[in-house]
Amino acid sequence: MCGAVEGGLSLDGVNVAKEAVIQGQVTRDGEPVASAYVRLLDKNGEFTAEVPTSATGHFRFFAGEGIWTLRTLAPKAEPVDRKVHASIGNVAEVAIAV
Repeated sequence: MCGAVEGGLSLDGVNVAKEAVIQGQVTRDGEPVASAYVRLLDKNGEFTAEVPTSATGHFRFFAGEGIWTLRTLAPKAEPVDRKVHASIGNVAEVAIAV
């Protein structure tokens, strides 16, 4: 069983039943942004992790359950913050436009 969104990241090899997954895509004017960084901040705004976006603008975190903030940093754009709820057994799909 695959819970990936069509056109999104593949979840092959990910046991979604045991993971809280936050993933998505960063775009600008509808096009993927490959040169961005997405930070994962905890409920207190503390830095937890950071990943670069892929060539297709995608990113993924494995997080603990709870409310997180994604802070996206991209060239020639202001930082974009998005709140997301992570829970084990679910994939939180986040589309971020910069």
